[in-house]
Amino acid sequence: MSAGRSQRHPWWLAGAVFAAGLVYGRRTQGYDQIDEGLRSPLLWMRTPSIGALTLPLWRAAMGRATPCVEGVTLETRRIASEDGAEIGVFIYRPHALRERGPVLFYIHGGGTIMGSAAAYHTIVSGYARDLGIMVVSVDYRLAPEHPFPTPLDDVHAAYLWLRDSTSALAVDADRIAVGGDSAGAGLAAALCQRIRDVGEGAPVFQLLVYPMLDDRTTLRRPSHHRGQLLWTAASNLFAWTSYLGRAPVAEGAPAYAAPARCPDLSGLPPAWIGIGTLDLFYDEDVDYARRLRSAGVACEIEIVKGAYHAFNIRQTRPARAFNDRMIDAVRKGLGLLENPSAAQ
Repeated sequence: MSAGRSQRHPWWLAGAVFAAGLVYGRRTQGYDQIDEGLRSPLLWMRTPSIGALTLPLWRAAMGRATPCVEGVTLETRRIASEDGAEIGVFIYRPHALRERGPVLFYIHGGGTIMGSAAAYHTIVSGYARDLGIMVVSVDYRLAPEHPFPTPLDDVHAAYLWLRDSTSALAVDADRIAVGGDSAGAGLAAALCQRIRDVGEGAPVFQLLVYPMLDDRTTLRRPSHHRGQLLWTAASNLFAWTSYLGRAPVAEGAPAYAAPARCPDLSGLPPAWIGIGTLDLFYDEDVDYARRLRSAGVACEIEIVKGAYHAFNIRQTRPARAFNDRMIDAVRKGLGLLENPSAAQ
């Protein structure tokens, strides 16, 4: 018996060493760089990446509808996209709605491959309540089933519908802000570029929350421990490949597919960009802000040290501070507040 145990022991030990090595290899590098207010035992391990096999699971988790906050009513409309397909539009009206006031057109995140406007009901209705204005969101179709330009076409169609419906909706056509987070912010940036080029009544402000702007990020190795939490380099490559319909290449991408590739950023609406230093999109977002300013576009950038992608979805001190500054930026962009620091 003892001989048998001694023969089996090395295999058991080897298995334990392999498992420990696997766990150790998946640990979050640079965990100590995360802001103390954002740390959690769950973040000790890097976020699993998204791929073709796991995408259905991620969609099931990320696409479920959430409730609206109290004090906001929800209305659903169905409109035609540019190819004639029917897409959903949600309208959020706070009880304390500003009459003939401005409106925020918001685009949900999810790498263009997952998420839904309904999953953002709580978030977006919260914006409507806090701002006291109408907010409109669009349930655009997702890649890889619907690659570029379909998601952007859906967003564009919903924006034009909003522009054409301002009288019926009793909002100010001259005070529309466009915003989104992650891939939604990338679509918002692309939408602003397309609207500028075709001259269809540009928004007065763009809110870009850790925007996904540049497919070329997939061609570079992440630095400074970025891209380990919530949105990884592998997930980014899968998402861009799904959206473009092919793997990213250095030579180029279709116009408006990757907003960071736009050679001329002049004439775009004033912008606010928020990004954490541990976010995979940090370099591309900082560079986009720099280029906007160089092109004469007013751009404020909020950099949160030690913050990872989508850090603001958790109710933490840094997240609340970031969200307050984001809301203040929208107020300022829409002319709702002379002194944004006086908000709240």
